[in-house]
Amino acid sequence: MRMTVSDEDLAQAAANGDGQAFSSLIARQYDRLFRLCFRLTGSKHEAEDLTQDICAALPAKLASYKRQSKVTTWLYRVAVNASHDRRRKQATHGKAADGWGDWELNRQAVIEENAERADWLTQAMRQLAPDLRDTLALVLDDMTHSEAGEILGVSEGTISWRLSEARKHLKSLKEKEGAA
Repeated sequence: MRMTVSDEDLAQAAANGDGQAFSSLIARQYDRLFRLCFRLTGSKHEAEDLTQDICAALPAKLASYKRQSKVTTWLYRVAVNASHDRRRKQATHGKAADGWGDWELNRQAVIEENAERADWLTQAMRQLAPDLRDTLALVLDDMTHSEAGEILGVSEGTISWRLSEARKHLKSLKEKEGAA
């Protein structure tokens, strides 16, 4: 003769700290709970997350189960409340994040524009004479004219002249690209 323990008895035992009873209750109710969560959320991923969140919170919530209804009825109420809480949280997060999407799109556009400029400059510098390229590379690396002159073995005035020549060449390249 096989005795079957009711869901209500398992819930009561689990509320009193019986881990085996909790495991048995979850094993019996998990699929049913997941199906309800899926219907509430409309998404398998969201339903999985919601079901896991409910199961994680269930040991503490079982203390409120008083056998006034079937476990399934009580569990469905827990799931509906958790779903409502999740929707409210998402709505609040959505309001808080409103406008950030535009900000992020603008930030990404600036990053892309800067990368394009850097790529263009790298390509254009290859077309400069080596002395102009070396001078420009050092100054673009935040060196002063004095420091660049010391490294290249020329005067500050020569560095200034080379930068002026490099700018002229780069401007000319940009204009040629614009005309093409």
